[in-house]
Amino acid sequence: MKNKFYRYVILICLLTYSQKIFSQTEQEATAIILHLDSLFWNAYNNCDTSKFKNFFTDDVEFYHDKGGATFGLQALVASFNKNLCGNSDYHLRREAVEGTVKVYPLKKGDEVYGAVISGEHIFYINQKGTPEFADGQATFTHLWLLKNGEWKMARVLSYNHHAPQYINKRTEIKLDKNKLDKLTGIYKGPQSGEIKIQREDDHLVMLIDEKKYIIFPETDTTFFSKERDLTFEFTRGSTDKISKMIVRERGAIAEEAILEK
Repeated sequence: MKNKFYRYVILICLLTYSQKIFSQTEQEATAIILHLDSLFWNAYNNCDTSKFKNFFTDDVEFYHDKGGATFGLQALVASFNKNLCGNSDYHLRREAVEGTVKVYPLKKGDEVYGAVISGEHIFYINQKGTPEFADGQATFTHLWLLKNGEWKMARVLSYNHHAPQYINKRTEIKLDKNKLDKLTGIYKGPQSGEIKIQREDDHLVMLIDEKKYIIFPETDTTFFSKERDLTFEFTRGSTDKISKMIVRERGAIAEEAILEK
């Protein structure tokens, strides 16, 4: 009888110790989820399938507001390999929008059994031969579940996809009217057709198909848009007069318009 009592006490102690291993406070769960989230996105950004697949349950469900639904780990990994990592000359990089990521632990009674992490993120395109640029922004919501002491993502929602807000980092300078007048005229390019550059007071405007756009000087001959990542470089020919306007979007040449008159 005495031996049975001691065995019972030892069993209770082991069970209590086991619960302490697997149970977590809300603060501990939040810290763990944030850490796992960073590891997951690192694997995503580096197309590391061997690590990527370890963050999901076998019955994971992925819902995308543009690409539809994907069910099961095998299908999700196959989609990841084909669509995101299938072209060595094209790659996506994900970056969280600072201050938007939040973790919400889920509890049953006093026990944490899961957590929801949500926030905003931006996707950047890295394509061979062109500078990296922001292509899209979206909201994400991930459901993590704690089972047998291990955290796994069970449900993934990616939605509210839209163009990212452009943040202009260029500095406008002031140019006198004489310098602005030297850049005015009718330019013609293969993509845009006729482009009219004219001065209005102390700034230049660009007219294309009766639409007016203000462009702002960064140097004597380089202008920019504050709404999009566009620059307009006015170049001189052999006579040292302006002969062409080169339009760049995200650093890549989008148009070369010749000054006709």
